[in-house]
Amino acid sequence: MASSTSRRRRGGGLERVADNWERLVRAALKRDRDHLRVGGAPAAVGGQRLADAVPASLGRTTNIEQILQAADDIEVEDPNVARILCEQAYTMAQNLDPSSEGRGVLQFKTGLASVIKQKLAKKDGAPIDRQNDVQVLWNFYLEYKSRCRVDDMQREQERLRESGTFSTEMGNRAMKMKKVFATLRALLDVLENLVGQSPTDRLHRQILEEIKRIKRSDAALRGELMPYNIVPLDTSSSVANIFGFFPEVIAATAAIQNCEDLPRFPFDTPQLRQKDIFDLLQYVFGFQEDNIRNQRENVVLMLANAQSRLSLQIGSEPKIDEMAVTDVFCKVLDNYIKWCRYLGRRVAWTSLEAVNKNRKIILVALYFLIWGEAANIRFLPECICYIFHNMAKELDGILDSSVAETAKSCTTEGSTSFLEKIITPIYDTMAAEAENNKDGKAAHSAWRNYDDFNEYFWSRSCFELGWPPAEGSKFLRKPAKRKRTGKTNFVEHRTFLHLYRSFHRLWIFLLLMFQLLAIIAFHHGKMDIDTIRILLSAGPAFFVLNFIECCLDVILMFGAYKTARGFAISRLVIRFLWLTAVSTFVTYLYVKVLEERDTRNSDSTYFRIYGLVLGGYAAVRIMFALMAKIPACHRLSSFSDRSQFFQFFKWIYQERYYVGRGLYESISDYARYVIFWVVILACKFTFAYFLQIRPLVEPTNIIVQLHDLKYSWHDLVSRGNKNALTILSLWAPVLAIYLMDIHIWYTLLSALVGGVMGARDRLGEIRSIEMLHKRFESFPEAFAKNLSASRIPSRRIDRVNESEITTKTYASIFSPFWNEIIKSLREEDYISNREMDLLMMPSNCGNLMLVQWPLFLLTSKIMLANDYASDCKDSQYELWDRISKDEYMAYAVKECYYSTEKILHSLVDAEGQHWVVRLFRDLNDSIAQGSLLVTINLKKLQLVQSRLTGLTGLLIRDETAGRAAGVTKALLELYEVVTHEFLSQNLREQFDTWQLLLRARNDGRLFSKILWPKDPEMKEQLKRLHLLLTVKDSATNIPKNLEARRRLQFFTNSLFMDIPQAKPVSEMIPFSVFTPYYSETVLYSMSELCVENEDGISILFYLQKIYPDEWANFLERIGCGESSEDDFKESPSDTMELRFWVSYRGQTLARTVRGMMYYRRALMLQSYLERRCLGGIEDGNSAAEYIDTQGYELSPDARAQADIKFTYVVSCQIYGLQKQTKKQEAADIALL
Repeated sequence: MASSTSRRRRGGGLERVADNWERLVRAALKRDRDHLRVGGAPAAVGGQRLADAVPASLGRTTNIEQILQAADDIEVEDPNVARILCEQAYTMAQNLDPSSEGRGVLQFKTGLASVIKQKLAKKDGAPIDRQNDVQVLWNFYLEYKSRCRVDDMQREQERLRESGTFSTEMGNRAMKMKKVFATLRALLDVLENLVGQSPTDRLHRQILEEIKRIKRSDAALRGELMPYNIVPLDTSSSVANIFGFFPEVIAATAAIQNCEDLPRFPFDTPQLRQKDIFDLLQYVFGFQEDNIRNQRENVVLMLANAQSRLSLQIGSEPKIDEMAVTDVFCKVLDNYIKWCRYLGRRVAWTSLEAVNKNRKIILVALYFLIWGEAANIRFLPECICYIFHNMAKELDGILDSSVAETAKSCTTEGSTSFLEKIITPIYDTMAAEAENNKDGKAAHSAWRNYDDFNEYFWSRSCFELGWPPAEGSKFLRKPAKRKRTGKTNFVEHRTFLHLYRSFHRLWIFLLLMFQLLAIIAFHHGKMDIDTIRILLSAGPAFFVLNFIECCLDVILMFGAYKTARGFAISRLVIRFLWLTAVSTFVTYLYVKVLEERDTRNSDSTYFRIYGLVLGGYAAVRIMFALMAKIPACHRLSSFSDRSQFFQFFKWIYQERYYVGRGLYESISDYARYVIFWVVILACKFTFAYFLQIRPLVEPTNIIVQLHDLKYSWHDLVSRGNKNALTILSLWAPVLAIYLMDIHIWYTLLSALVGGVMGARDRLGEIRSIEMLHKRFESFPEAFAKNLSASRIPSRRIDRVNESEITTKTYASIFSPFWNEIIKSLREEDYISNREMDLLMMPSNCGNLMLVQWPLFLLTSKIMLANDYASDCKDSQYELWDRISKDEYMAYAVKECYYSTEKILHSLVDAEGQHWVVRLFRDLNDSIAQGSLLVTINLKKLQLVQSRLTGLTGLLIRDETAGRAAGVTKALLELYEVVTHEFLSQNLREQFDTWQLLLRARNDGRLFSKILWPKDPEMKEQLKRLHLLLTVKDSATNIPKNLEARRRLQFFTNSLFMDIPQAKPVSEMIPFSVFTPYYSETVLYSMSELCVENEDGISILFYLQKIYPDEWANFLERIGCGESSEDDFKESPSDTMELRFWVSYRGQTLARTVRGMMYYRRALMLQSYLERRCLGGIEDGNSAAEYIDTQGYELSPDARAQADIKFTYVVSCQIYGLQKQTKKQEAADIALL
């Protein structure tokens, strides 16, 4: 009775806890909704949209997320339908997890129930007949389908696919289509679940017929929603599939779909695409669907990139070339081939020539599928080779059959699963060993890490594991108290003894050389037979020092003897016994040699034996060193591996590892390396002998001969030992300096050699912004020759001067890339708008007759030229020679003259245009005749400049009636100054008596009609001319920001480096970049920016003071003055810009992502300029046409080409957990 009562009490307590928890969750969700919901926004769970709150345990097995996404989308237009979808999602969640055991399921269900109640409350108490839910949902489905014109969408899709065209607007159309299809599919799924409860038979039949029709014929409804990474291979009908126009992608896709010589597939063909080799491999080995899709895309991209690098002519039907397939095959399976060669095993195929193109692709696909589904086992590359070796052999037998069958190694009870049968046992063992690690506190010898697992496959004994791997093998044995599989051949101990052990070769070499130099110094440099006998004392010293190192190996191996393999221990024991015996024997021989030296009339027998032993040992060591180090002996060394005799001695000399065997330098590099160290050692030992060792010889001899010294300390050691402590104190500092100064010599010589090599390679030529200004004229040519692909078109310019044509062509190629760098500096707020205008370079593709340089090179040049002209008392040619001493001043004068002519000519018509044409014709004739100083009055040039500046100042603004009148007035003033003050008396009279102008002037028609500049190129030219006439800033102050200067110097320095010739983007090698991320802050929130520390300083305030110029540039960019924090909170866009500005300066990940994405931006620009002639693309350009880079980031073919060649992944290790727990970092990552 008491026990039952206690049980009831416990049960009641548990119920109360559950009720309290549910009330608490409801209260928290209500608070979040009250704080985070905005106006008419869709309903949310915990401040998120419904679809974002689905737990992973529910989202993996159902389409609840898609149903709630549809509810979010149609919440505003029909809340009742949204309520039906939410109730169906709640029912599905309840059926899947009725006890809410999954992570986050209880919170999700509670929040969703609260949202449903809220929707019911909005009905104002009106009753809801759930019997009509099916009818309501069906009516909305038909109305939504009709309103979105789904049938027309599909017909338009088919038309576009058949026409083979692609345009920029199709991306938005495809996104809209996907959204509509996703909503329709969610509605149908809910209807399919509800029709069984509907009593209306006719409606039931209509809905079932619609569902069957969709499943049978409407593949686009599912295909458009199929996820993909880069290339949508499963959605070949996608209107947004620009990749379908790339011939290499077409050829690669056709290659994996070539199934002619494969066995018959005993399963249905996919509806959305053609069957391919991945379908066969999935059936045979049971790979997962997502792995199949990922690796299908991966293999297609690899084959496509390999094909594009061949630069072959493309036919009407693109086909993958044999060379491309072989290249991919050899690169992917290179490690496997080397592994088989290392273990003496035959590869899974007979010979490379016997494997046809299709078999190579299948083997590559198999390797990637194994890697993609291997989980952490992919960190064991040789284990992957072992798995591939056995599966490839198994696959070879299946491919020779007529009908494909499942692999026995991956077959379990009634199913086929590579993951469950092959990967899971190995993974479980590795996980058990990781748990035995005790969070890094366990000894290194107590558990197996990745290296220990992988090194198991470095010996032939790994094949004893069997196939599939035997569960009872030692390799798969999980750690237990008594039985466990131990380390391979290494255990870590932390001790200072590693200082000697790790660098024992260097220590031995330095000590032996010190010994030899000291012996020579004490014998006064004489090399007789006695000196040689003493020098040979280096032999015992060498073996003793090696013996000490071997003893350290034995000592530091403790902790692994019980678990290490006998192969690793045997080498240790053999080396220890060998060095013990050799050290003893050599020491004994040398003692006999010394005794023999003191014996008169000795025949030097021991001396000859000793020399023979040392010579023989040295010869063997030199031979092995040559085989191991000299590049020319690599083939001989590899050949000797076939002999067990040579293999044994090489194993004693150096441990035989699988990795690092092929890391050899070329002969030239190795020779330079040897010469470099010979010079260092020669300098060191010369310095040590003459300035360290020899000066101490005489003091040492004197101290040794002193016998009556009295020490203030205890002289137990020195008494009777020739003042040993005194000698030790004399030599110890010298020995310490001797051992350490090799770093000094290395630093000095490496700095000298590095400087010479850098100067030869032209590194760091641009060391200041002033030098950048002086060398800017050489940048376009260097860029065009080193970094520009030959496909980038340049405008054909008809000119007389060939060098000017070439310079302008180079400038037209260089300017788009230079301008993008300047724009990126402005986007990062390193420069202001004014600095950007001065740094931007014109396209040089217009009709202007000269090269246009950035304005920061031409600032104040017009003012200086005016000063020269005002002071000129010589001829026209002497004035021009004085101006031409500054090249950029000459460019500025020419550009100002030609731009003024072009602008005035386009600005006026009728009589005004006649005046402009006549004026510049007379000026050009005067320049050609050398009589310019007679034609014009240079003293009035300043006045002409002021009038022209006033005119351009009006024209750079938008057109209004008042400004049009002002332009007319400014033109008349310019006309008066030029005609009556600037020109000579003769020309002035000609213009005054010109009846055409005189009548127009008297009638008020002169310059009455203004053709306001509308062309973007003309507007840019006007703005440039105005800045050229008005800017007086010094070029040395542009740009002011040090980081902007550093980046420009870095870029310009890279132009002169010795680099390979640039290829088009389509032919470049693709690359990927990974950035690890765990849980650190991604973007600062506004609350984090404004919170103050104990000193009253916030992050925002600190950065404003550290980067004052960048803060001012930021405010200018977003169009704000000196704004406070509250001002930013009023504008969501400004708030986000502020968060990015601070995060880019305070958070590493945000700055890294922005920097890495510049790679993609650069590839897009280069691809856009190359303008590949892809069939069916509307916006293709020929090589002779001018290409405007405005909007290149929206070009579909440029974006697609960049996506094929560059991939950037932020490997968020706990992103799923952050998203599930609604962490801010998850939203920031998605935003970033």
